[in-house]
Amino acid sequence: MTKAYRGPDAAQRRERELTVLRALPGRIPVPAVVDSGPGLTLEYVDGGHGQELIDAGQAADVLRACGEMLRLLHRTPPADVLPDESGGTLVHGDYGPNNVLLDPVTLRVVAVVDWEWTHRGDPIEDLAWCEWIVRAHHPRHVDCLREFFEAYGDRPAWPDRQRAMLTRQRDLIDFSERWEPAGATAQLWRRRLADTETWTE
Repeated sequence: MTKAYRGPDAAQRRERELTVLRALPGRIPVPAVVDSGPGLTLEYVDGGHGQELIDAGQAADVLRACGEMLRLLHRTPPADVLPDESGGTLVHGDYGPNNVLLDPVTLRVVAVVDWEWTHRGDPIEDLAWCEWIVRAHHPRHVDCLREFFEAYGDRPAWPDRQRAMLTRQRDLIDFSERWEPAGATAQLWRRRLADTETWTE
């Protein structure tokens, strides 16, 4: 699979993902880099997409696996992955079942993908975004989020999680507007942000 990078800061996002994919093997399961330019060609990983497995009725097991993997990710020393940054925890930046591949039989995570938004930050960013993916795209399975938080080992207060969701969506609106001012993608994220503001736990 060859991944192309488009939009604002494409070169920086590609370089960030390449740096992370080279640093994480042996710590977190990630696709191997086959060729590093001009996009990234990655080794094929045989696994089921997390969101498809949720839709297939395996939400509790998928979210438990996501929580366990995120706990491991957040315990990874950030200086070993992003030595040019300081402070904080290693954050994926777009974490959720949308970017996790699992063995469809054991439901063990076989790869975490799409690392272009990785940075040092606050763990709640990944916790809240995984929850947002479930609430927005799999509302029938919101109750299974307890498996995610229990496997991770922490469940921050709802106002803090919701605030982190809104912050991420504002960042995506900004990104979309820099790419295509007044485009459809920015409008989509504005609608999603407005919906998220109405949510209650």
